[in-house]
Amino acid sequence: MKYHSTRGVAAPVGFGTALHQGLAPDGGLYVPGAWPAFTPADFDALESLPAIGARLIAPFAAGDALGAELGDITRDAFSFPVPVRPLDADGRYRVLELFHGPTAAFKDVGARFLAACFERLHQPGDVPVNILVATSGDTGGAVAAAFHRRPGLEVTILFPKGLVSPTQERQLTCWGDNVRSLSVRGTFDECQRLVKQAFVDPSMRSRCELSSANSINLGRLLPQAAYYAAASLECYRSHGEPLSFVMPAGNLGNAVACLWARRSGLPIGEIVLAHNANRTVPDFLERGEWQPRPSIATLASAMDVGDPSNMERLRSLHPHLADIRQAVRAYSIDDDAIRARIRADFATYGEVWCPHTATAAEAYTRLSAAERRQRRWCIVSTAHPAKFAEIVEPLIGRPVDVPAALAELFRRESHCVEIDASLPALRVAMEA
Repeated sequence: MKYHSTRGVAAPVGFGTALHQGLAPDGGLYVPGAWPAFTPADFDALESLPAIGARLIAPFAAGDALGAELGDITRDAFSFPVPVRPLDADGRYRVLELFHGPTAAFKDVGARFLAACFERLHQPGDVPVNILVATSGDTGGAVAAAFHRRPGLEVTILFPKGLVSPTQERQLTCWGDNVRSLSVRGTFDECQRLVKQAFVDPSMRSRCELSSANSINLGRLLPQAAYYAAASLECYRSHGEPLSFVMPAGNLGNAVACLWARRSGLPIGEIVLAHNANRTVPDFLERGEWQPRPSIATLASAMDVGDPSNMERLRSLHPHLADIRQAVRAYSIDDDAIRARIRADFATYGEVWCPHTATAAEAYTRLSAAERRQRRWCIVSTAHPAKFAEIVEPLIGRPVDVPAALAELFRRESHCVEIDASLPALRVAMEA
């Protein structure tokens, strides 16, 4: 399998090289040069997420040294439950829980897979690799936890000052050792811009070996495709029907992962994207004009993205606007609707949603009654509500239980460096 840049200039590369480089030299994102044609029967007798993930990812790693280690890699990465639970009596409405990992967010899945790959790619005597990552909330914490103290690997996290929740900030700044945390005086989009600039800056590339753990790295997306595969197979085996998903959407990595799983032949039906008040994608689908804009702060902070990087991959998969409109739908959910949905679903189902999950739950209610009856639907719960207790608790009128992993983070010492949103400031911070 070879990987091509979405911008078509860089030479194709293999799986391990694409993971290691993160971003293609021409500034594009790597996409597969071919697609497997799975059927559900190809996964017969495979029940666990590690087993399904190894089978799904095998064609994407074909011809690469990492391919022979996929079984060990997925067992290392997918070491926590990823359950699907029914929300109604007949199981036509479900929730996929992705927050049972070390940092209580879905990004643990991709980050742990990527870390397991990088550890195997790094050889004794190699120059240390610096994993450069921009985060709007959850990515940085998941990457820090996954890469912490792994030999030969360093991590630099950029997050927008004052624009992540207190719990998220603690997860970004409590590691030390091989993890450096930078509080950037700017937005997530500016953090993301700095990462992209660093990758193509000759001065930065000469000083250190860089790679990425953002969803610009395909090593994040392929393992995320695995949980969509597993959930859809469970539904298909039980009911003979595809499973449709409604997911929180920001930088579009999770959305593209689901699209890649469907393109590879998994029994996935509709894909509905639930954005917050950052309306770039919903407006594009409605008006047909791609107009990135500065991000605005919302309750669902990890989705505060005004210029989603993975739109390049979406448009590579579906080059024409009509094809994109056929492939996905998108809704924009404002803060008032997020609050109302958290209250309503706690009253109706006894479920406590984080603000991001609430965007998906609200988008589901905006589907027509006929659509909800005709298909089996699954909303994607991307973070534990305890990460946003200051938002959620006043809405439901009671404390949110804190997972043991999060409680442990609050006992760690926090430390970070504040910088301007400029490439020279990033250079200085990384040389310190």
